[in-house]
Amino acid sequence: MSAVLEAQGIRKSYRRREVLAVDRLALEAGRTVALLGPSGAGKSTLLAVLGLLERPDAGRIVFDGREVSAGDRKARLQIAAAFQRPWLFKGTVGENVGYGLALRGLPTADWRCRVAEALERVGLGGWEDRSALALSGGEAQRVALARALAVRPRVLLLDEPLASLDPVVKLRLAQDFARLLHEDGMTVLWVTHDHDEAALVADDVAVMREGRIVASGPADDVFLVPGDPWAAGFLGLEAPVAGVVAEVEEGVARIVCEGVDLFAVAPVEPGARVRLGVRPEDVVLFEAGANVPASSARNRLACVVRELEPAGVTFRAILECAGVRIAARVSRAAARELRLAPGAEVLAVFKATAVRVAEEPSSHEGASG
Repeated sequence: MSAVLEAQGIRKSYRRREVLAVDRLALEAGRTVALLGPSGAGKSTLLAVLGLLERPDAGRIVFDGREVSAGDRKARLQIAAAFQRPWLFKGTVGENVGYGLALRGLPTADWRCRVAEALERVGLGGWEDRSALALSGGEAQRVALARALAVRPRVLLLDEPLASLDPVVKLRLAQDFARLLHEDGMTVLWVTHDHDEAALVADDVAVMREGRIVASGPADDVFLVPGDPWAAGFLGLEAPVAGVVAEVEEGVARIVCEGVDLFAVAPVEPGARVRLGVRPEDVVLFEAGANVPASSARNRLACVVRELEPAGVTFRAILECAGVRIAARVSRAAARELRLAPGAEVLAVFKATAVRVAEEPSSHEGASG
């Protein structure tokens, strides 16, 4: 699949401080890339450079195979953006949604049709004549998205579009926006610092730290085996577990990790050296020694709780089994029921399909260059 928009060798500094050092980020046609990272990582600056709103100090932006710059009006008209603040002006919802169309000189009849279509797409059909300044936060964000969709962009850039909303509204809008963008087959860069939001919307994920992309790839790979220890910690994971494939039977690999057998559904061969990861929410905890009925959950590890950290409305438990460390996300009620605390013994259960496996590069591959 070819890249619609690509950053190559981008460098950007402010007051002699380098804020971007990105070797490559590609937005492939019809896919949503979630750009994750803490505040100050450079996410919004990279979005501005990709959107031709800022010039990099070095590097290239390539759009549809040709190099473009901030002065390229033709390219800029094919890119739309929405931000954390909706930036709606005084007037009607219809006037706000049609603003970009008016700038493009669209005839009135086409303008009205596009506005109505875009509002229908975001669940606000018939809202053209309402006051834009009387909207709730979630409604305003829907109008901002409709304004971006109305111009039918090749690429849509979303900079923390849901960050200012309360958790319930944020979850509902993330689900609605993800469905809408996938139905439209749009090419999207979605900047966020929220892991759950990214997991809902993304086909691919890139993780930024101090202006650099430290992990990138398909969402399932990055969220389970990011390859970078800092990225793993940022995503709520323990560092990937190293192991060797002992055998493969009917597509299920038995992998020996620090003397512990883990089972995974993965296309690997016996003898392969691999890294493994499992999302905390896929790990279910029981009392130590519990008689858990037979199920498809092949992985059953007797663990000791090493740390217990608050994580919003849940807890994140760091577990250790003979040198293998994994994390589990548990509700507060479950934490009380299991009497979770550092030193407590538990049984951790998770399916072979929940384990993500990445093969280690061979020494020959690692020695290139």
